[in-house]
Amino acid sequence: MRRLRKNERLRALLREHDVTPNDLIYPIFVHEKNKIEEIPSMPGQYRYPVSELKKITKKVEDLGIPGILLFGMPEKKDEVGSEAYSDKGIVQKAIRNIKDNTDLLVITDICLCQYTSHGHCGLVSGGIIKNDDTLKLLAKTALSHAKAGADIVAPSDMMDGRVLAIRTELDNNSFEEILIMSYAAKFLSSFYGPFREAAHSAPVFGDRRTYQMEPGNILEALREVELDIKEGADIVMVKPALPYLDVIFRVKEKFGLPTAAYNVSGEYSMVKAASKMGWIDENKVMEELLLSIKRAGADFIISYFALEYASR
Repeated sequence: MRRLRKNERLRALLREHDVTPNDLIYPIFVHEKNKIEEIPSMPGQYRYPVSELKKITKKVEDLGIPGILLFGMPEKKDEVGSEAYSDKGIVQKAIRNIKDNTDLLVITDICLCQYTSHGHCGLVSGGIIKNDDTLKLLAKTALSHAKAGADIVAPSDMMDGRVLAIRTELDNNSFEEILIMSYAAKFLSSFYGPFREAAHSAPVFGDRRTYQMEPGNILEALREVELDIKEGADIVMVKPALPYLDVIFRVKEKFGLPTAAYNVSGEYSMVKAASKMGWIDENKVMEELLLSIKRAGADFIISYFALEYASR
């Protein structure tokens, strides 16, 4: 076997998997303030005002990364997350800005948690997250993003039936060409902590275990993915990535649909923290973890490392 590894050219020739900038999507946080804010728990990541998006999105485009995933932080929140589906909302304004200045694919997160005063991903009544009432608002949000120019809408809420509700709303309004990338197997994870600080989206009561998935369940994940495909998902996602490489593999092997993986905030931040302490070689660890996700079966990876990786 060692004959196959004896020099770099031979190793490169026989490499089975690789990650290129074209395999990556870069998440961007956008807010209503008029300044760029660094996110303390995610070194190197920032919240951007719309006025500063041109510079960062042009950098993404120039590095050969095909697209971005947008998360919005509104100035005002309410019980029904009305800023999520406002035509003048922060994400809607950001989409128009990016489309005016780049040819990037624009993917938008469809959820209510950043917009609701209670921080949950759906409408709340009597302490219960109401599934069917939430679907109408998620579909309304997706339609508003499509009207603003989004290429792909990505429901992350984990309400039952949301893919069908969104597909129906888009089709009924002549947006049949808009893709749906479903957060199909989204697990209840401790790795989301830094994101919730970044997006100001932590729930003010309880947690999300009645709608996000139990970490020990893989057959349930496959059922979730299958349901979303039947409802019209064009791309399915597994989130988080590193603790769920087996799920990525099983999803790709079973369904063969375009499969995304989200290399989430906690996965990013723990690498940054260990690197700061001098315990690891950050670049080599970054390369290895992204490769592991691609090798597991992901067609592309949403990662906060995208700019660093593409800039090597």
